[in-house]
Amino acid sequence: MPRISAFYGIVVYLYARDHGPAHVHARYGDDWAVVEIEQGTVTAGHLRRRQAALVATWVRAHGEELTEAWERASAGEPPGTIDPLP
Repeated sequence: MPRISAFYGIVVYLYARDHGPAHVHARYGDDWAVVEIEQGTVTAGHLRRRQAALVATWVRAHGEELTEAWERASAGEPPGTIDPLP
């Protein structure tokens, strides 16, 4: 499970060859969530309100990069890394 970014205690992963729609997995402590790349919404799991908002902001800021990382991972290539929130 490649780690693609980390910020404010949140770690974001993108699984290689995972099912669609395009999404990332975010962890914060014991909390976890699946976050859709296109909308930045939690589709499974749960994050605290503040962490969910931070992940949504990060997804919106890096949507194009995330889509490219998803395509690489879907092709069996390493997804790379993406800059964290400042």
